[in-house]
Amino acid sequence: MAWRICLQRSTIGNVLTSCSHRNTFTLNTQQRCGFRKAPRKTEVKKGEMEEGWSKQTEPIEGAAQRKGYTPQVEPPVLHIPQRSFGRLLKPLVFTVGFTGCSFAAAAIWQYESLKSRVQSYFDEVRADWLEKLAGNNIRKQVNQWWNSLSEGQRTVTGIIGLNVLVFCCWRVPSLQRAMITYFTSNPASKALCFPMILSTFSHYSLFHMAANMYVLWSFSSSIVSLLGPEQFIAVYLSAGVISTFVSYLAKTATGRLGPSLGASGAIMAVLAAVCTKMPEAKLAIIFLPMFTFTAGNALKAIVAMDTAGLVLGWKLFDHAAHLGGALFGIWYVAFGHDLIWKNREPLVKIWHEMRTKGPGGGGGGGGDGGGGGAEGGAGSY
Repeated sequence: MAWRICLQRSTIGNVLTSCSHRNTFTLNTQQRCGFRKAPRKTEVKKGEMEEGWSKQTEPIEGAAQRKGYTPQVEPPVLHIPQRSFGRLLKPLVFTVGFTGCSFAAAAIWQYESLKSRVQSYFDEVRADWLEKLAGNNIRKQVNQWWNSLSEGQRTVTGIIGLNVLVFCCWRVPSLQRAMITYFTSNPASKALCFPMILSTFSHYSLFHMAANMYVLWSFSSSIVSLLGPEQFIAVYLSAGVISTFVSYLAKTATGRLGPSLGASGAIMAVLAAVCTKMPEAKLAIIFLPMFTFTAGNALKAIVAMDTAGLVLGWKLFDHAAHLGGALFGIWYVAFGHDLIWKNREPLVKIWHEMRTKGPGGGGGGGGDGGGGGAEGGAGSY
């Protein structure tokens, strides 16, 4: 198998302390002016600890400080007492509801064959735009590149684009307060639900984003050929929310409250699903191609390391989110596919009846054929 394990463990293993997602990361709220260096951080006051921010006031290191860029925002007010599990009821309901809606939307998407329609539309728009911009040569090159991609690589291109867009938003000072509130997940924050999915597309460090997107790109062909694009999107989004909820549980139980961000939880689900379904596939480290190991052994090592990190209280990564994503990926290919995806026919029939009985529902005959296609599940195992 062509996967390179390096950037899941090597790059993600070396990712900056402040920017791992589900790494606990904290923003230095000290303002900077001009090109003067900011004074060293003073000791934390007890009053700050009462506001829930004391343990999270370590300055960002690495990329942010090397570039001399520090978000100029006040620390958000935290509203949760330690070990208050009652506040997690709302995130739990959101997790269950969002997961159900994701798979329902994926089933309807497959039934309606939106993939081919949307793809055809964007192909025409892209061709017209490129032709006006620079003529046929660039258009041919882009078309050749796009056609050379696998279905999985085309599917994750949109995910990568969203991550790049959110990364750019982190660079806009006026957006810092909104980014911290909605694009980092923290059980102590006032906003609990929407950050559970938005933080899955959020990276503060360029290195962290590049590492995660490389791993996603490497596994994209395998996971989409295994599940199909519609089911993959549902699994990816659900894994992001579920891994965040597991992180909420661990942070609340230990009292180590702090914001997290990144796609690592969702990507761990993708990695675990592929390794579980193809345990004998050979993997290699990109910088050490002479050393190979099976996907099954790689998954065991990753799960063991994250379990140790959770038990021993390692703070470099959000090990609970990693474990949550990995366990969801393992569960889904072992049981979830049969339990959820293969039982979607009643929903598809309800949708078909709504489509045929609604306004303009004269195309009932074509809908029956679509329902049969949905039952087969293109690309699904």
